[in-house]
Amino acid sequence: MRQPSPTLHDVARVAGVSTATVSRCLNSPGQVIESTRVKVNKAIQDLGYSPNFGARVMAARRTNTIGAIIPTMENAIFARGLQAFQEELRKNGYTLLVASSSYRPEVEEEQIRSLIARGADGLLLIGHERDPAINRFLETQNVPALVAWAYDATAVLPSIGFDNLKSMCDLATKVIEMGHRHIGLITAETNTNDRARQRVRGIQEAAKTAGISPDNLCIIETSYGIETGAKALETLMSAKPRPTVVMCGNDVLAVGAIRRARELGYDVPADVSITGFDDIEIATVVAPQLTTVHVPHREMGTNAAKALIEMVEDNKPGEVTELKVSIRLRESLAPPAG
Repeated sequence: MRQPSPTLHDVARVAGVSTATVSRCLNSPGQVIESTRVKVNKAIQDLGYSPNFGARVMAARRTNTIGAIIPTMENAIFARGLQAFQEELRKNGYTLLVASSSYRPEVEEEQIRSLIARGADGLLLIGHERDPAINRFLETQNVPALVAWAYDATAVLPSIGFDNLKSMCDLATKVIEMGHRHIGLITAETNTNDRARQRVRGIQEAAKTAGISPDNLCIIETSYGIETGAKALETLMSAKPRPTVVMCGNDVLAVGAIRRARELGYDVPADVSITGFDDIEIATVVAPQLTTVHVPHREMGTNAAKALIEMVEDNKPGEVTELKVSIRLRESLAPPAG
């Protein structure tokens, strides 16, 4: 005869705690002391207990699931922030579902609708660039959404991020102060990517302030990747006059640019300086080490999770928070030769 499945009461009895404590261990483990969690988890494993997810959802009217839609999983741009985001969610009893839009707006819209249909309590989105109809859809579905990797106090959705324009403008100002006047730029496509567009504008504003002609800026738009960065660098170095510095929209593009520059026989930074953006781990592994903009990825991910949980549980509208970035001056940037 088939044995009845173990219940929450069975777990509480074996662990020597109340059913409320078992429930907290399952739903909000961060609120339970470690010794108690160990006892409860051991009882769960020994008994082979599995929570009745459907019953919990009906009782709480929540699935304790958060969706995150990132533009790409092909490189590490979003990895550190998303890891911190997931760690904070787990402390509070939430499960993370991740999807990638491949930088395609129509795919992101499809994933937003799909995650909501599957009961996501809230969504983490990257950047503010999307059809206004999506924001209206989120509002009608009463599903809170938070934007990261961008900051805009005037946008419809709240954000925890940084000012992409100012961050790149500050780096470009440093570059120009070193004496660079012919600047190449490798960027993601800007028509549907507000972060990339703001970074380009940051360089343009720094150049304008310094009295540098727009003709001295050579811009190539491409997809994010080491090989695409390499190809773009080769194109830029064939320009007349060639740039003395190549500023890249992220570190992945910059690493590709450094690799191709060296393959072509150029010394970095004696012949051409190269900069990135993000300060992911690869920035200090590549030779020469990459000058870049340091983004506080883990702080952003942790704070985004805390804010989104508050929006879900307390029905709060969500606050707009700007995080500070910093410039990391390393070996790949130097004054132009001569």
